[in-house]
Amino acid sequence: MAYSTIQLEQLCIEARRTILRIINQAGGGHTGGSLSCVEILVSLYYEILNIDPGDPGMQDRDRFIMSKGHSAEALYTVLCMRGFFSEEVLNSYGKFNSLLAGHPTRGVPGVEVNSGALGHGLSVGVGMALVAKRTGIKNKTYVLMGDGEQAEGSILEAAAAAGHYRLDNLTAIIDRNYLQISGKTNEVMTIEDLETKYKSFGWNVCSCEGNNIDEIIDRLNHCPIGKEKPTLIVAKTIKGKGVSFIENRAEWHHKVPDDQMLEQAIRELDLQLEKLKNEQYTV
Repeated sequence: MAYSTIQLEQLCIEARRTILRIINQAGGGHTGGSLSCVEILVSLYYEILNIDPGDPGMQDRDRFIMSKGHSAEALYTVLCMRGFFSEEVLNSYGKFNSLLAGHPTRGVPGVEVNSGALGHGLSVGVGMALVAKRTGIKNKTYVLMGDGEQAEGSILEAAAAAGHYRLDNLTAIIDRNYLQISGKTNEVMTIEDLETKYKSFGWNVCSCEGNNIDEIIDRLNHCPIGKEKPTLIVAKTIKGKGVSFIENRAEWHHKVPDDQMLEQAIRELDLQLEKLKNEQYTV
């Protein structure tokens, strides 16, 4: 099924509603980073990835690794929306014996690897892409990282290996929202110049507005940007995107909305959804 930009934007708003609801119900979660990466996940799962929710383990599927696994609520929401598991399973998040842990685990349909110990996702992605290259599997591997985890030394080792092995079947995306758990990323640990660093390791690098559905899909559709090189997309996003009192607030890294906050956030998102529907009917 082909989706219009407005339809995809509507899906993003619906995802944000669900993310906030399940975090509220669970009494825990990572709100800001989950909201910032919604457009990236919706673009991947609705437009880019070669996947089959009915057969999550098909051999030639594209691989996706949620390296910033603390934003599991966003991944679980989009996996549920795409039909990997039921709403009943999603609503169990945060409950005793739930399939859905605080970080993604391989027991969840559609999850490739346990993640959330930051700095490891790119290394695993390099391994998957290298295996595919050497065995002739014609698939692609995508890794979504946070910007805070760019300070991890293992990231640089993996980036060097990806360039060395010329993994043009590997695309890494950085959710560049400029905030992490303890404040602004460049105040916690300087990570710039990201583009220059990755280019020095032999990567093709581009950037985009990561909360703009058309821009992120355009960049992903053109991967690999060049032959025999991995691709990095620096997706500039807003932490807490979509809710005025959450946006660009470091304390919302793992703050949980209470019932009143949830109601206020849902009202804002409902207005955004109503506006999009009106645009759809007037086009």
